[in-house]
Amino acid sequence: MFTINIHEAKTHLSRLIEKASKGESFIIAKSGKPMVKVVALETPAANEIRRVGFMAGQFTVPDDFDRMGSEAIEKLFGSDS
Repeated sequence: MFTINIHEAKTHLSRLIEKASKGESFIIAKSGKPMVKVVALETPAANEIRRVGFMAGQFTVPDDFDRMGSEAIEKLFGSDS
């Protein structure tokens, strides 16, 4: 791991990000004092990627889902018909 001053980090940010993304972490210092550590984010493994529908088949939606509670809602807000 190497240390780089903040001015040089601003100048070479794209190159430094590329290095960090490949696993080469570094420290940014201000006036020689370490301030932050830059490391690559962990990417999830292929089997850990969450997708829409990841719970498919694990529960069912009732047929009257869109009408559930309609009586209580009508009592609270009335009916415009």
